[in-house]
Amino acid sequence: MTQNPTLVPAAELVKRNGATQLNESTEYRRARDELLREEIELRRHIERVAALRRKLPPGGEVIGDYRFEGESGPTDFAGLFGDKQTLVVYSYMFGPQRERPCSMCTSLLSAWEGEARDMQQRIALAVVARSPIERLLAFKRERGWRDLKLYSDLNGNFSRDYHAIAPDNSDIPEINVFTRRDGTIRLFWSGEMGSETVDPGQDPRGAPDPMPIWTVLDMTPEGRGTDWYPKLDYPA
Repeated sequence: MTQNPTLVPAAELVKRNGATQLNESTEYRRARDELLREEIELRRHIERVAALRRKLPPGGEVIGDYRFEGESGPTDFAGLFGDKQTLVVYSYMFGPQRERPCSMCTSLLSAWEGEARDMQQRIALAVVARSPIERLLAFKRERGWRDLKLYSDLNGNFSRDYHAIAPDNSDIPEINVFTRRDGTIRLFWSGEMGSETVDPGQDPRGAPDPMPIWTVLDMTPEGRGTDWYPKLDYPA
């Protein structure tokens, strides 16, 4: 999106909008207009952050010995790109020490599954975990995923180098974006918001949040809550 240096003040856009809702009170409209002003400012800030992200200088070159196995067999890191020039890798908390994968990761990936076919028109998308590929594909079938591409990190080097393994060898979720330009693969952007950057009373998360469920719940009076998280299964 082209940045416009002469943006109309958000308060003026609220006035131009002139929205009203059925049977609303004056108090409701006053508060809703103030919220709308903040929502406009949030939209603009999200766009500014995205623009800054796109202006990042080239990141570190990818030179490690990274080996993967997917549904079609073994591949190197370059193979994850396919015919695309940009690759998004999600490090899935489903290492061999786990009986079942992380429910939060699974919730996110289930949402991404619905968008994967669209996303992969523009970028390559890979889900990497340390469990054997047979185990990953069995869970993929269980969840009914069709378009997500799952890969086993065969030697663990990628997961280790790109912050998906904790010092105690447990899993850490991570999102990394890589580019391939003129034959050179580099890191473009990595999620760097975690427990060290969390605000009081909130769970560690990035911004914008990549999990659509939280965006929807943020629109409701119940919000995200403080003790509820997605599960792999729910009672019938």
